[in-house]
Amino acid sequence: MAEVKALGERFDLALKMASEYHADQKRKGADTPYFGHLLGVASLVIDEGGTEDEAIAALLHDAPEDQGGMETLDEIGRIFGDQVRKIVYRLSDTFEDPKPPWQERKEDYLSHLREENDRSVLLVSIADKLHNARSIVLDLADDGVEVWDRFTGGRGGSLWYYGELVKIFDERFPGALADEFSRTVARLS
Repeated sequence: MAEVKALGERFDLALKMASEYHADQKRKGADTPYFGHLLGVASLVIDEGGTEDEAIAALLHDAPEDQGGMETLDEIGRIFGDQVRKIVYRLSDTFEDPKPPWQERKEDYLSHLREENDRSVLLVSIADKLHNARSIVLDLADDGVEVWDRFTGGRGGSLWYYGELVKIFDERFPGALADEFSRTVARLS
């Protein structure tokens, strides 16, 4: 694991912006502030030795997709630079409103991820997907199989998607996070 430099004022600003972008947003089917997910993803990135740019991208990875599209992405780029913008751009499965069909978006994202060579993009992506999978495991324990009704792909589509992600991360980003992701996805079944 690489030595992580201290997070500075840029990270503090990203925290503030992420909080503002997602202020009224809740997790699917829960009353939990969405901001908690962003903190969880950033925490995983930081724990894995991520750079400040990667931690900032983790905080802002859903902002363009959920809160303003390309205009938000461009704002992120102006404030935090090309590297953060690139990571966030590559993690977004669409900027269209309304969004294309779920299956199409997920297939496109998987196809892109299979070809991805940028470690930063893969790191933030696996942190995002791992945090989501952990949350689903906890929700399944609390609420049972009705949890799957929250997701556009339902149980079958979601399990297919996570199964494909396991294969990709095992190949493209092997290591402790991929191992934990695989174990967590196995618990979803």
